[in-house]
Amino acid sequence: MATHSTDSSSSKIRQLSTYLYRRPKLVLGLLLGPPMFYMVVVYLGSLLSLLVNSFYYLDDFSGKVIHSFTLQTYAQLFTESNLRIFSRTLIMALCVTIADALIAFPLGYYMAKFASPRMKSFLYLAVLVPLWSSYLVRVYAWRLILAKEGILGWVISRIGLQPVLDWVLSNPDIGGPSIGLSVLGMFITFVYIWLPYMILPIQTALERVPKSLEEASSDLGAKPLQTFRSVILPLAFPGVIAGSIFTFSLTLGDYIVPQVLGNSKVVIGAAVYSHQGTAGNIPLAAAFTMGPIFIMLIYLLIARKMGAFDAL
Repeated sequence: MATHSTDSSSSKIRQLSTYLYRRPKLVLGLLLGPPMFYMVVVYLGSLLSLLVNSFYYLDDFSGKVIHSFTLQTYAQLFTESNLRIFSRTLIMALCVTIADALIAFPLGYYMAKFASPRMKSFLYLAVLVPLWSSYLVRVYAWRLILAKEGILGWVISRIGLQPVLDWVLSNPDIGGPSIGLSVLGMFITFVYIWLPYMILPIQTALERVPKSLEEASSDLGAKPLQTFRSVILPLAFPGVIAGSIFTFSLTLGDYIVPQVLGNSKVVIGAAVYSHQGTAGNIPLAAAFTMGPIFIMLIYLLIARKMGAFDAL
């Protein structure tokens, strides 16, 4: 009896396998259906909801959202204060991206060209381990490091550079009460937090540079610096652009670092958080969100033309 039941189940499984084998499009639909449903309904649906809400406006008298199509909310983005928020955030994102690229390229180059397999494994682990810890823990750890009584301030005072630090913090554009409550502190934290996302694409791109091209360049009389500038850097540059997609976009929309380490200098993420939370101005928060999305669409189109997607 048990044998007959087992044979019947095996027969049904074979029939189902044969049925699916003869219908590859059905199999493809079953495999892609759930993730596509998530992407369309949850992800794109959320973006569509933001877009729709950005065309509403908040009534100043009643404090209620008026569900009527208007460009009034987008017009508010072009006020002087809001334009400063956009420019401040863009400058921060660009500076973080450039700093991460300058730090990541030498390390990625060493990992790809010179590190032994054991050292490469160790460096991979060193790059990835911080990503296993909580994002909030890392941010608050940097707040403690950069605080006025933190270890960085102690080291600076011990080596006699306190006047220099005070002069830097007195600058209204980057300074604040301490490094831990300043634009400079935000910059340092952003560079650390997003650095792994720059190292790995650069290292991958450098590993794809054929050794034979470097040898051919050397045989033709090029010096090491010329080989690096004319052969290695152009071929690895798509990896830099690929990494910049992460560092630029993540800095552009982050609101936790500005909340924890920032001062009165508001960035886009903090503005969105403030408008949708404290002020209850959902339409303006949605309009602010559309700004980074539009910027990243242009950035991705440029990155695609520069071959960044091939390095991911």
